Amino acid sequence: MTWILIAILLLVVILVLVGFSQFNKLRRLNLLCTGALGDIDTLLTKRADLIPNLVSTVEGAKDFESSTLEAVTQARTAGMQAQSLEAKAEADGMLTQALGKLFALAEAYPALTATENFRLLQVQISEIESQLQFARQFYNDTVVTLNTAVVTVPSMWFTGIAKVTERSVYAETDETKRAVPKVEF
Repeated sequence: MTWILIAILLLVVILVLVGFSQFNKLRRLNLLCTGALGDIDTLLTKRADLIPNLVSTVEGAKDFESSTLEAVTQARTAGMQAQSLEAKAEADGMLTQALGKLFALAEAYPALTATENFRLLQVQISEIESQLQFARQFYNDTVVTLNTAVVTVPSMWFTGIAKVTERSVYAETDETKRAVPKVEF
């Protein structure tokens, strides 16, 4: 009789420990996703903060395409106003494409590309783009791990208690946005 009671007590303790570990796993993954998304937002803000300086530098170049500068400015504004993950991803893609076109067009202006300020801004934005790519990938990997835990046993039994739901991945830009911008002089 005492062995049965000990076995039942041991089983209850094991179940409670499994429950706590699954609860903590879900909460940890959720916090990791939130932090990774915050890192993306920080990098997007850093990049957006460099845009006015870049636009000012480029505006100094005589006869530079104003439509390109307007596209960069509009994409920056859209990025700063975006609230949802999908809107941020779309604005991020628009700004990346606009910056790519701006840098491609700038090559036709030797006086512009020779200025230290322009080169410095170009390097800083390129570095932030690299960091953004890593941050997006880290976020997406973390979301996939969380979403897998949310839909698999035994973690899925604790999603309600942990108040954790599936998340959306950071949308990659489609092929047309990743294409090399066509530049005509």
